[in-house]
Amino acid sequence: MRPNRAPQGGGAERWPPGRFYEPTKRLVDVGLSVLALALLSPLLLVVSAAIWLDSPGPVLFRQARAGRYGQMFVMYKFRTMRAGAEHERSAVMELSKHEPPDLKIEDDPRTTRVGAFLRTWSVDEIPNLLNVLRGDMSLVGPRPTSWGPEGYEPWQLPRLAVRPGVTGLWQVMGRGDLDFRQRVRLDLLYIEKRSLRVDLWILWRTVSAVLSRQGAY
Repeated sequence: MRPNRAPQGGGAERWPPGRFYEPTKRLVDVGLSVLALALLSPLLLVVSAAIWLDSPGPVLFRQARAGRYGQMFVMYKFRTMRAGAEHERSAVMELSKHEPPDLKIEDDPRTTRVGAFLRTWSVDEIPNLLNVLRGDMSLVGPRPTSWGPEGYEPWQLPRLAVRPGVTGLWQVMGRGDLDFRQRVRLDLLYIEKRSLRVDLWILWRTVSAVLSRQGAY
């Protein structure tokens, strides 16, 4: 997949960004998350019922993720795999497109029927908005990993300097087709260039990335 062009120049080149960036970004995060959850509430009920009917197990999947400064938090997603699938990680690692600790599998055998649909359209990520409201995440930022700072190479650690996001630069420039090192490089570029203008550009591009369904697994 050929990456889309990243935003260049202008005020986005400042690092760190202006003093109003963080509080304004937080206001946008909370406002858009509340609006999205309110508008999508009927869909969330339908999805919850579909997951419950499709396979035994909880509707929501909870997993520890590395947040800002490497602090771990519990991230929420709709469950897309059979219950207990996280304990089968070592058994399916050889199917991954990328090297450990990364795990990206097309047609993962642990995925449920409803889960495959949710992943294709990124519906499983909607509960991340709860993490945004809690302050664990932002709408835009590096995607949080399931491993902590000890799993990072020294040059990769700066990606933990900002709050992780629901979406980010690599999600609109390749998604799951990019390996972890490629994703980190884009995360670091985002951190260097971040601004409200860049954040809004990424949110806009996320819509077309989701509709394209490329790299969604």
